[in-house]
Amino acid sequence: MPLPRRSSLPVRIGKVSMGGAAPVVVQSMTNTDTADVAATAKQVAELWRAGSELVRITVNTPEAAAAVPRIREKLDRMNVEVPLIGDFHYNGHQLLTQEPAAAQALAKYRINPGNVGFGRKRDSQFATLIELALQYGKPVRIGVNWGSLDQALAAQLMDENHARAQPWDAPRVMREALIRSALDSAQRAVEIGLPRERIVLSCKVSGVQELIAVYRDLAARCDYALHLGLTEAGMGSKGIVASTAALSVLLQEGIGDTIRISLTPEPGASRTQEVIVAQELLQTMGLRAFTPLVTACPGCGRTTSEFFQELAKTVQEHVRAKMPEWKLSHPGAENLTLAVMGCVVNGPGESRHANIGISLPGTGEAPAAPVFIDGQKAMTLRGERIAEEFVAVIDDYVERRFG
Repeated sequence: MPLPRRSSLPVRIGKVSMGGAAPVVVQSMTNTDTADVAATAKQVAELWRAGSELVRITVNTPEAAAAVPRIREKLDRMNVEVPLIGDFHYNGHQLLTQEPAAAQALAKYRINPGNVGFGRKRDSQFATLIELALQYGKPVRIGVNWGSLDQALAAQLMDENHARAQPWDAPRVMREALIRSALDSAQRAVEIGLPRERIVLSCKVSGVQELIAVYRDLAARCDYALHLGLTEAGMGSKGIVASTAALSVLLQEGIGDTIRISLTPEPGASRTQEVIVAQELLQTMGLRAFTPLVTACPGCGRTTSEFFQELAKTVQEHVRAKMPEWKLSHPGAENLTLAVMGCVVNGPGESRHANIGISLPGTGEAPAAPVFIDGQKAMTLRGERIAEEFVAVIDDYVERRFG
């Protein structure tokens, strides 16, 4: 079992609670031009329906800032209640000042200390953003990124390191720069007047081991709520594996209050894959439940038919498609466990461990598929309609147990 969650300050973002005793929250981000109200609202709705509980949008131009309240209004008309987070770099102080409706419509502001301002303007522009958060009652994520680190702070820490009797290695200096940037900025926000329970911190890097080291140190040095994620995870299986390798270690240690899986989408692919990966990471670790999970065997020489693969895919797609409805009408269905097995070796045993399981006939076995419900054999399916009949068994079970 995962270790108990570390003690962090509770944060309220719209209607979503994070930090404290709240469950780990799934977050995502759009990749549309925010000035395109229709496209952005459509993608936010898709991410929310897939399970993203917070959605971040880029606010980088006057046109994007002006579009924010219109996006919020459109989402409200669609009954999409997901809180919107504004992502600001370089000019956020100007945009939020010029567009007060955007400042009000956003549920949280994300500020990057590395590019909030430069030279003498840095402190004043950071203060403007914090004062706007105070004015509109919004929480703030202070998000440090090793690709846009505060260069003045980095240079200061390198000078300090050079003067040490036993200098740190370069990775340790980099980690310290990330953490100091986050903690120093949070302290400045508190001094300006922002309550500590309205501050979220993140220190994002792209390497798995670096991320684990940074967050272990950051968690030991503060009680702010923490947002986890690799800054650029990559595409496909590489991005999924890297994110899982890093975040699962931290989550197992009780570190992290909200997560994002920053996948590069395949060309033309849906943005929602990163939401599904985040949900499955939390659910397979036993931290949360979002949708029934399907256990299925990998196949071997005893399962030369592709039918068990097709059935596993059908079942998984069916329960994920039904989950938005079940979430409202059949609470608890997300905890359902299913098994689709391909032969007699592990099929009956694995099926008995699931709420509902089916053991399909392998090569050379009798053409019969016993179905087990809550550990007991309930029926045997045969013929051409096994997939249809098994899905009906699942729907009937959900109706009886969770209806």
